[in-house]
Amino acid sequence: MHAHTHHRTRTFLTLGAFATLGYVVLAFVVGMQAHSLALVSEAGHNLTDFLALALTWVGVYFETRPPTANKTFGFQRAGVLTALVNVVTLFVITVLIVVEAVARFHAPGTVATGPMLWVAVIGLVMNATIAWFLESGHHDVNLRAAFLHMVGDAAATALVIVGAIVIANTGWMVVDPILSLVIAALILASGWGIFRETLNILLEGAPRGVKSAQVQADLAAVAGVEAVHDLHIWSLGSQSHALSAHVRIADVQVSASDVIRLRLCALLDERYHIHHATLQFETDGACDGCTIREPHRSR
Repeated sequence: MHAHTHHRTRTFLTLGAFATLGYVVLAFVVGMQAHSLALVSEAGHNLTDFLALALTWVGVYFETRPPTANKTFGFQRAGVLTALVNVVTLFVITVLIVVEAVARFHAPGTVATGPMLWVAVIGLVMNATIAWFLESGHHDVNLRAAFLHMVGDAAATALVIVGAIVIANTGWMVVDPILSLVIAALILASGWGIFRETLNILLEGAPRGVKSAQVQADLAAVAGVEAVHDLHIWSLGSQSHALSAHVRIADVQVSASDVIRLRLCALLDERYHIHHATLQFETDGACDGCTIREPHRSR
């Protein structure tokens, strides 16, 4: 993202975080007064959204900071770390919701559906608005984690509205804990993909959708390349990827090898969106790899 986009994103995240915090207080207070576990669960879910928006703001801020002498790749993984924290908090809240919902099945209480309904309508409008803005950052895992938070909340709030209407017309109080379990399932479903992707980035796995074997084959097919080995592909952040590889070529002049390098970089950029590539050229007879072994020393 460009600097202007970062500034606009941080401004909206700030407004969204404070709006969400206000709704959390409203939903919790009204949920306790109305004896609605679904609404209290909604407040808990939105509390994680407040944390998600706040942490996302921090991640966006750090991603804009330039590299330093010690952090030579910059702070691009700050956003990935905040996404991981967001998802873990979601899972913790899910466990708490399930435990309380199971208890409500044994002792369901009377729910005041009027307050439950109008508070849920306010939450639906707010969550949908924030999610609509965050959808524009779907390529960034940090913003996508926050986006999934808001989409999950919008869906959960819609269920609360339906539940309030059903309870008001039928008197089935068991609908309240059932809705809580459905919300818990939505939380798990929305968070699992982000959890896997953030771990993959932090463990320096290949970027999503990129197959190392295919990249190696494509590089080896470039004119002037005889073989490619010791290939490594990883992500610096959710949108920035890097590659290193040993490339075997004929014993040619430096100017000729530079033409090959440009072809390889162009392929990586256009086909795989890899903009940071370190390519080590080798000729026939050169050693495979650069591992330096310590000489054996007798004790």
